[in-house]
Amino acid sequence: MSFERRTVMVEAGSERSYDPAEWFDALVVVEQGEVELECRSGGSVRFMQGDTLWLAGLPLRALRNPGPDTAVLVAISRIRA
Repeated sequence: MSFERRTVMVEAGSERSYDPAEWFDALVVVEQGEVELECRSGGSVRFMQGDTLWLAGLPLRALRNPGPDTAVLVAISRIRA
């Protein structure tokens, strides 16, 4: 089985729209900074450096970076044959 490593950066004070296909089958680690997940219902949850996330299939609207530094997320997923 092979794996793919992808790095996603969210600049300080910005947000990235949530696309469920982007996170399908991926284990995500906050490598640097912090990221806030904004739910479609309006609530949010913040994750910090070192936290591990599963973002597939969640009712999210966006990933936001409320911190002063760039947030770096590393996503590891299986390569489908």
